[in-house]
Amino acid sequence: MTETARLSAGDAAPEFSLPTDNGDRLTLKDLRGRKVILYAYPAAMTPGCTTQACDFRDNLASLRAEGYEVVGISPDAPAKLAKFRERDAITFPLVSDEDKSVLTAYGAFGEKQNYGRTVMGVIRSTFVIDENGVIEKALYNVKATGHVAKLRRDLGID
Repeated sequence: MTETARLSAGDAAPEFSLPTDNGDRLTLKDLRGRKVILYAYPAAMTPGCTTQACDFRDNLASLRAEGYEVVGISPDAPAKLAKFRERDAITFPLVSDEDKSVLTAYGAFGEKQNYGRTVMGVIRSTFVIDENGVIEKALYNVKATGHVAKLRRDLGID
């Protein structure tokens, strides 16, 4: 199995400029001065990804109170992300990385195990980026369920 290069604490977060669910563009530079939780998920409107997005949505106020902005990234087209946002009342930006270049730069796209088979796809991951654009935490192969609670504990929010 080929390993995708992974990020570690202390690495510079790869820059990006991507279309969002509402037709805008979001860049990492736009978020400088704020802490960012960037989470990569395989596909909007699938059960696990919906659970995870709703979990972030339900915890957004307390994360923002601690200075964190949340951004979701997937290879879905902006129109699909807009449907996802509307259907599930997602209250944070969703960005579209259709060519998977940003996901790859973050080590969140590559070979993974899916039902016992090796496939190419999005590796469910979460990145905590500090105010200066430096990776504080790079978490790979996270679980959709319970991940936000664990992240809150890891960040000392609970």
